Amino acid sequence: MAAESNRHPAHPELTKRWADTVLAAREGEGSGPAPEPYAADLLARWAEPRRRYHTTDHLLAVLGHIDVLEAHGERAGDPDAVRLAAWFHDAVYLPDRSENEERSARLAERALAELGVDPDRTAEVARLVRLTVSHDPADHDTDGAVLCDADLAILASPPAAYAAYTAAVREEYAFVPDDAFRVGRAAVLRQLLDLPRLFRTPYGERVWAAPARRNMEDELASLTEA
Repeated sequence: MAAESNRHPAHPELTKRWADTVLAAREGEGSGPAPEPYAADLLARWAEPRRRYHTTDHLLAVLGHIDVLEAHGERAGDPDAVRLAAWFHDAVYLPDRSENEERSARLAERALAELGVDPDRTAEVARLVRLTVSHDPADHDTDGAVLCDADLAILASPPAAYAAYTAAVREEYAFVPDDAFRVGRAAVLRQLLDLPRLFRTPYGERVWAAPARRNMEDELASLTEA
């Protein structure tokens, strides 16, 4: 997996992917407003200057991981809902706030309703966004498994890319003193390591689980060593 740290001045690939997904999700090109202005708003959110890891590159990576999972037979029950949830899951991101996922889910509910997406599918997108608080989907939640695995796939990166990821996360929390950051980051790592299974798709468990656990255990040891 490539590192997720670079920024790009324009995003025609992402804009096209968004439009294609919205049109597929609402099952018809004439049933709502043009999707592109909504893409521009979302991309502006993902490109906010305060972001260092949760950038458009992270969005691209999550969408790419969804594609990888789908190519290996890990198909969600509602692939369009999963891709829309990827777009919204960090659309609202303030590192010093705890309600980012809830606010992102509400943004999805408003935007998708305006775009003419079916209420049931809109509700599923919002549910998936809220699920990224815990990354702990229920058994048989194929939509949740694909989204959460795609979001966590960065944890399985090669050592240099993982180091770049952790450095970017630290930059996003530059306002937090070192001791407090170490405590908070260690708690996040322990929460993930304590999950019954870190990855819920067979592909994720087979390919990503071992390197991810190794990376997190090494990082946790570095955070907690005297």
